[in-house]
Amino acid sequence: MADRLSPELEAAAAEMAGSERGFHRPPPGLDAAAGAAVRRRALELASGSGPLEAIGGYTLDDDRASSQHCENFIGAAQVPMGVAGPLLVRGSEIDGTVSVPMATTEGALLASVNRGCRAITAAGGATVFVEDVGMTRAPVFRTTGIEATRRLLEWLETNEERIRAKAQQTSRYLELLDVRPSVVGSTVFLRFRFATGDAMGMNMVTIACDRVVSELIEPETGVECVALSGNYCVDKKPSAVNYQLGRGKRIHAEVVLDEPTLRKVLKSNAEALQDVAYRKNLLGSVAAGALAFNAQFANVLAAVFVACGQDVAHVVEGAMGVASFEARDDGSVYASVYMPDCPLAAIGGGTGLDTQREALAVMGVRADPDRPGTAVRRLAEIVGAVVLAGELSLTAAFTSRDLARAHERLGRSSAANTDD
Repeated sequence: MADRLSPELEAAAAEMAGSERGFHRPPPGLDAAAGAAVRRRALELASGSGPLEAIGGYTLDDDRASSQHCENFIGAAQVPMGVAGPLLVRGSEIDGTVSVPMATTEGALLASVNRGCRAITAAGGATVFVEDVGMTRAPVFRTTGIEATRRLLEWLETNEERIRAKAQQTSRYLELLDVRPSVVGSTVFLRFRFATGDAMGMNMVTIACDRVVSELIEPETGVECVALSGNYCVDKKPSAVNYQLGRGKRIHAEVVLDEPTLRKVLKSNAEALQDVAYRKNLLGSVAAGALAFNAQFANVLAAVFVACGQDVAHVVEGAMGVASFEARDDGSVYASVYMPDCPLAAIGGGTGLDTQREALAVMGVRADPDRPGTAVRRLAEIVGAVVLAGELSLTAAFTSRDLARAHERLGRSSAANTDD
């Protein structure tokens, strides 16, 4: 049902629609819900879209959404959510079955991942190991040349403990692990690496780096910080440095599937899986110059990230990684995924939204102040296992030529389903 506004608010919406200031300033004194309604009406008038009823139908907390998550708030984009599982995961923070909420508009994805979960569970579960590599931020500095750069690096080495103390003053959950310099001519990148507890930590480390730069490095060395991020972090971009050094969580997951499970659940065999992985994941990615040696890390990550309140832009980092398949003499296959760069959060950001908090609760991901970092490690272990499930099922679909048939049956909209 379209928003019914008072004559005064209808007039305000009309004025907003014709204003060059855009949609950021509704009439004063309105609460978040009323402000969103005025913006929606103004957008209807400005765009000629017709009623934005679906966008205005949501269960979000208006005040929280508009003040913490989204400026110029008008409503919500709804994405269908399903569940994959049960999935048996063997890790340090979870040793049992779990159901995994996933939000996607891609038909066939949940069915495929669910098949992979069934195969893993039948095989006794996925073994997962997670390394907390740490969240990074890399300010970039300009010096006058080699000598000034040398003095800066000497100062950094001498003042390491002062830098650590200054950074850790900004949060009791923050620990500075190290600072790694990289020099290109008169440009110096300092890659700060932090442990951030159960938070993904990007805001925490940015604030800490700003404090160190503005209160220690610049005043004591005279070297200018050009930008608080120098793209050597590397945030939300595929990069060799993150692939090599890791960022966020470094995830390893593996499973051995015997011949009956391969045949009955995946409709495939070890030799065929190994061949597709070699020619597609390895050679295909090398030929393309890709940093992702896998079939669909991004698909599974995006669906979990949307459902569970993660920063969706970090999919571009998490999608880097390797899926490998090794045929064994007994007809079984060893399958693994390696994800060197997967930023995740159990608290903060989108994890506080109601639907996302519920999705995390389904997986038992609840932060414990007395055990910081354990909740996000549990999430990382589940993520590693469900990504492995997705790789198993899609790779098997390539071997059996089922991919196109599955998408034709499950993934085509009625609008696209026309006879040629």
